[in-house]
Amino acid sequence: MQYQNYYTNRQINIPYLLKIGYGKIGRIGKYLVDKGLSNVALFWSEGMEDIIGGKLYKGFEQNDIEVVCQKDVRFINIEEIDKTAFNLPRNTDAIVGIGGGKALDFAKYCAHLLKKPFISVPTSTSNDGFCSPNTSLLVDGKRKSVKSSIPFGVVIDLDVISKSPKIFLYSGIGDMISKVTALWDWKVSFRKGYERYNDFAAMMAYNSIDILQIRQGSDVMSSDFQRSLATSLLLSGIAMEIAGTSRPASGSEHLISHALDETAKRPRMHGLQVGAATYLCALLQNNPSTDKVREFLHATGFFDYVAEDAFSKDEFIKALHRAPLIKRDYYTVLSEKDSYSRALHYIETDAVLKRLIK
Repeated sequence: MQYQNYYTNRQINIPYLLKIGYGKIGRIGKYLVDKGLSNVALFWSEGMEDIIGGKLYKGFEQNDIEVVCQKDVRFINIEEIDKTAFNLPRNTDAIVGIGGGKALDFAKYCAHLLKKPFISVPTSTSNDGFCSPNTSLLVDGKRKSVKSSIPFGVVIDLDVISKSPKIFLYSGIGDMISKVTALWDWKVSFRKGYERYNDFAAMMAYNSIDILQIRQGSDVMSSDFQRSLATSLLLSGIAMEIAGTSRPASGSEHLISHALDETAKRPRMHGLQVGAATYLCALLQNNPSTDKVREFLHATGFFDYVAEDAFSKDEFIKALHRAPLIKRDYYTVLSEKDSYSRALHYIETDAVLKRLIK
């Protein structure tokens, strides 16, 4: 399948409101009123209101922000989101999502349907979805990536991020390093004539990796590392908006993760699956950054963390077989005829993979 001619320039959106730092939850009210937004609908991850609601509402009260509707998000089926969105009060100025993936995706898609500003307030850095132009929803009972709109605003409170469980941190590390293999797949796909390539989006994605690796140090619990991780994931989301595709952030490693979601009895958190698959795919690609990926995931403790609850070898191999079929007409290194047999060889012989997949 050859890619078609396409226009060289197009309009892109980037977050208009962007705040990363300490004590930001209590200042969201001020940020909203500064942008002329006073009536908001709130969507929470379960239990999150009890943890940070007091600080948020105090800031709202000080800035005369009215909450016209609020909801704890438990499900993300697209039919429920449609119903909720079109029943929001007419005076809703903006939609605020606070918490993890479900709450943010629910709120983001509501805002997309209504063409309202969406303010993303992630409470962990487990993946780059908080600033991406996509949502992960249940459509006809199956998890699918659905096009939406990049957030109008992103507010990241590092006080909150620092208190999130370690699994979210390591998931974010795994999702971030996956840009190495995703970008390789994208460039090769372009060279084979399958699709277009955006140099600026690719540069943005490469820079997002550099920000994290250059500043990594050895203490992933440090404030500097967590700020860098949040910034890197945010830039990754913007790179997808610039490219008009998820290609800068998602490739062969994500296909394996999606396949694990379908085949594993107990799927792991997205970024943990993606990070392990990134190392395997880097080996398959003969990626020039393979050593850097290995060193980074070792230095941050990612490999040790995943090895504590290793993947089932049988399930991982089933996912490898399934992965190239997840997306049709979508080139990655897994599309190569010998990739499956080579992957099996690495799983049996590579010292790192033998720890992660048992």
